[in-house]
Amino acid sequence: MAQRFRPVTEPDTQQPGRPVPARSTGTGDPGPEGRHGASRDWADAAGNESPAASVRGFSKAFGSRVVLSGLDLDIAPGEFVAMIGRSGSGKSTLLRALAGLDGDYDGSLSVRGPVAVAFQEPRLVPWKKVLANVALGLRVRSPQSVASQALDEVGLAERAGAWPLTLSGGEAQRASLARALVREPSLLLLDEPFSALDALTRMTMHRLVLSLWSRHKPAVLLVTHDVDEALALADRVLVLGDGRIAHSARIPMDRPRDRDHPDLVALRLQLLTELGVPAESAF
Repeated sequence: MAQRFRPVTEPDTQQPGRPVPARSTGTGDPGPEGRHGASRDWADAAGNESPAASVRGFSKAFGSRVVLSGLDLDIAPGEFVAMIGRSGSGKSTLLRALAGLDGDYDGSLSVRGPVAVAFQEPRLVPWKKVLANVALGLRVRSPQSVASQALDEVGLAERAGAWPLTLSGGEAQRASLARALVREPSLLLLDEPFSALDALTRMTMHRLVLSLWSRHKPAVLLVTHDVDEALALADRVLVLGDGRIAHSARIPMDRPRDRDHPDLVALRLQLLTELGVPAESAF
């Protein structure tokens, strides 16, 4: 799958694959560190390469309730970022804006290249078989062949002719990942895609996602409530709170990671503290 495909509108009329144009309120450049954002230290490792996604001065309110306020963020090409935060902190709000599903905000967003999304619900079209779901909307010469390769890559080749309702939860999420990755996105957005899975299936999906990420190298933004999931998968973990990125932590450890490693134990405690979880409840 060497070609890059521009994602198209999903059948539910949402557009998780649409590149997001830059949008600005004209407030000016907040500077390399941003007002409430994560630092751009990735640039030292990636040279002068532009970010896969850039957010400047992002603010979003629902009525009188301000959810995000002046948030800044850069995600480097190929970087795996996890975002955690309490319910209602704005994690999915930011993800939907990056996906192009919500244009009602202040500030600016820019994404370099195509975007794809995998949601908590797989959102497969029930009247199309698995292969047709993955191939849906592909604008290539042989969409069925390309979709078949993607299903094989996620270990679902034998279920290509199955109906979505006959799939297990893990199989349905594999199909959802195949549908996202077949478009070779520059930015892959994961909105709690494993939260409804049992523990063993979730561990299997973690290994699959890391394998796919290492092969395709998209930038990834994972929204999750699971601190251990974030620590297992990400290069960098962001804590969202009070409308901004309250904390950013890099994880300079090879994968797979031992969750009982002293450094991870300390980082877990730090992140839980940032989330307001008392130390005696952290383990």
